[in-house]
Amino acid sequence: MSARILIVDDEASIRDMLTFALGNAGYEPLTAADARAGELIIADQSPDLLLLDWMMPGENGVSFCRRLRSQSATRDIPIIMLTARDTEEDVLAGLDAGADDYLGKPFSTRELLGRVKAVLRRTTPEVVGEKLGVGELVLDPASHRVTVAGEELAFGPTEYKLLQFFLGHPERVFSRGELIDRVWGQSVYIEERTVDVHIRRLREALEPSGYDQRVQTVRGAGYRFSMKG
Repeated sequence: MSARILIVDDEASIRDMLTFALGNAGYEPLTAADARAGELIIADQSPDLLLLDWMMPGENGVSFCRRLRSQSATRDIPIIMLTARDTEEDVLAGLDAGADDYLGKPFSTRELLGRVKAVLRRTTPEVVGEKLGVGELVLDPASHRVTVAGEELAFGPTEYKLLQFFLGHPERVFSRGELIDRVWGQSVYIEERTVDVHIRRLREALEPSGYDQRVQTVRGAGYRFSMKG
């Protein structure tokens, strides 16, 4: 399945260059000249990733990114911010707004394609069909299987989704509420203690392999998956 990538940039030359590079790399490029047009395309086409320019007329990229992150329908779309502003403060501002990555202009198409592939692999592995894992633990979105050293482990559907989410966001701490929104979805009402039950089941499924210790409780904050043994 070809990932749809929306380019939101007011410069036609940048849009054309990115469209050509992404198309040659096997992606399906979409384009918009500003945030308003981009929002319409997002609603209609459901892109898998956004390449978002910071400096645009009307609503700038940082504001648009924040707004997308505040809405349940768009909060999980991966976003790479593109900008000539590359000071440490600018980078932090872009990431704080919710961007998954930040690429300073000018950039090479090779670097851009590498960032796109990395973000898609990390945030939407089912789109690129690439495996996730650590050590001998492998989650394969194509076959919907989890294996350790080639031996398949038994997972319930929710535990599989939890593991997939954790492997796509390693070392980051997520509260129970955040896990509910990101794994179950905001339209589903469940109690926060239900998360604890599924975390316990996830650990039980991983226990025979020893990887259960990677699912860590962070006191007063939530849970994370550690890539360190």
